[in-house]
Parts: sequence; C-alpha cells; structure tokens
Amino acid sequence: MIIVTGGAGFIGANFILEWLARVGEPVVNLDKLTYAGNPENLAGLRGDTRHQLVQGDIGDRALVGRLLTEHRPRAIVNFAAESHVDRSIHGPEDFIQTNVVGSFHLLEEVRGYWSGLAEADKAAFRFLHVSTDEVYGSLGPDDAPFTETTPYAPNSPYSASKAASDHLVRAYHHTYGLPTLTTNCSNNYGPYQFPEKLIPLMILNAVNGKPLPIYGDGMNVRDWLYVSDHCAAIREVLDRGRVGETYNIGGWNEMPNLDIVHTLCNLLDEMQPDPAGPYTRLITYVKDRPGHDRRYAIDATKIHRELDWKPAETFATGIRKTVAWYLEHMDWVERVASGEYRKWIDKNYQER
Repeated sequence: MIIVTGGAGFIGANFILEWLARVGEPVVNLDKLTYAGNPENLAGLRGDTRHQLVQGDIGDRALVGRLLTEHRPRAIVNFAAESHVDRSIHGPEDFIQTNVVGSFHLLEEVRGYWSGLAEADKAAFRFLHVSTDEVYGSLGPDDAPFTETTPYAPNSPYSASKAASDHLVRAYHHTYGLPTLTTNCSNNYGPYQFPEKLIPLMILNAVNGKPLPIYGDGMNVRDWLYVSDHCAAIREVLDRGRVGETYNIGGWNEMPNLDIVHTLCNLLDEMQPDPAGPYTRLITYVKDRPGHDRRYAIDATKIHRELDWKPAETFATGIRKTVAWYLEHMDWVERVASGEYRKWIDKNYQER
C-alpha cells in the first residue's frame, strides 16, 4: 500500500481516484482538510475498503509515525501543501508552517521508518515530493523553458516555501540516502479544482453573471497541464523514476491568461449561452498582484526521454472536458464556494 498526503485536494484527489481505478493498490490518505481539502472530491470511494481518509497534519509527527508503523507503506506521495500565490501574499505564515516545517517533520518521520526497514524494502521504498514550476521564478518572453537544472529563483512566499521543501527533500536524499523523487509541474486544471484558481473562478463567475477579473494586462503566460496527465506522469515517476532525480512535468501549452479567459467564454457561449450576451462582456481588468511572475514554461523533455511520458490531452481537448465537468457539477462548486470562500474572494479582489 501507499500513503498519499493532501489527497483530498485538487491534484491529490484526482491522483487517488485514478490510482485506484488503474493500479488498485490500497491508499491511506492523510489530509488536514483545510478549506481546499474536500472529502466530497472522493465521494465516489465511499465504501471502498482500498481507501482510508485520515484527517491530520503532515507536521503531526506522532500521527505520521503511527500511520507508518501501522500500515507499512512502500511509498509516500506528498501532495500536502498550501498552494495559492494570492493567499501567500496576504498571509505567508501558513505557507511556511505547512510547506517548510510540515515537510521537515514528515521527512523526519519517514526517514526513521525507512531506516528500520529490511534492506530489500529499503531499496524498494520511494518518497515522491510533488512541487511546482514556480520555484524557478519568472521567464522573459524569449527565454528558454525551465529545465530540471534551472536555478531556483522563487518570487512569492508560496514559491519560496515550495523551494525550501524541494531543497529539504534533496538534502534528505544526499545526506541520509532516503530514496526520494521530486516532480515540478506547470499549472494544472481539471475537475475538483477549488474555485479560487483562474479557470474554475472564471467559469463560476461567468455562469453567475459576475465580473471576470483579469490581473494587469492579462498577458502573464503559463504552461497548462490537464490534471489527469499530471497524475499519469506521477505514476510513471513513482514506478520507474531514477532515485534522487527531479522530473519537470509540463503540458507544452503556453498561453496568456487573457487567452485562457477568452477560450472559456467561447466554450460557455457554446455550451451554456447567456441570453444577456457573450460572456466576454464580463471581462474586467483589475490591479495586478504584487510580484506577479510574467511567464512560466516547462521543458518536459527529460520525463519524455527517460519514462516515455507525454500529455494525452491537448489544451483544446482538456479545457473542453473541464468546462463540461464544471457545468455538470455546479452543485459541487456551490457547496465548496462557502461563506469563507466568498470572504476570501472579497478580500482579494475588492480593492482592485
């Protein structure tokens, strides 16, 4: 069996659902169940004995140690993180606590567990740390995409905290021999994404006739990766990745934020037309956020060359699936968009 941390969040939940459908190996899911960790994401697994959800913090060493001793996992896949740049600007302390201190405590407990395994089990064990392309900083319009050897240059409290956790994982491999793997992915999109992020926020606002707030001039460029493709890449890295290595996972889909919003509006015009007119009428430009990175781009050559992975979805196919999913699950969206969520949206956007 494996332990997945942060498995009730967006990417973690998608990973567990696909893992049980494709691999079938039991999963213990440790999640703190903060605002973005939602057990409803895993509602389809109710009654499935292969999945056990445990509410708890990766920084709770007694709990982590008990789970390791009780379940004897062959691998840990660590998704647990605070992950929203805007929230990190308004309140960085939670990001340091979870992404840095929490990762340290998790690594310490895993190191103790791993060192007590039989030699064959030690050799087979893996700790896979899921990270972000934001640790590399910002690219100019003509710069080559990020590779695994790009120097770290994080520009937000979020990316700085993730960079710190990446460095800890690397250090635990080189100092103690812990068999680690790290993945750095580009912007994910798809089902179950909390609607503070760009794509679900725009869909939710559009269908409710609310403004579609675009930071700055809307020309900040991101590489977009459909979440199912990300999950497939993680499975390959866990299965066949070289110990101690980092693998960049990207969608080969660089697009400015404004183009993303226009694409969403066009799809919504097709799938759920608004009698009031095209959804693009709702686009509103707002003050940019502090330190907004201009461009990210991932070079995923290494994972393709070594593990024969490449995205199955183009942006056109993935974004159509995503819009259709949200339109079919607006009840889910409305439930997760709670009072606290609305307070956060007001706090982040009202002064812009």
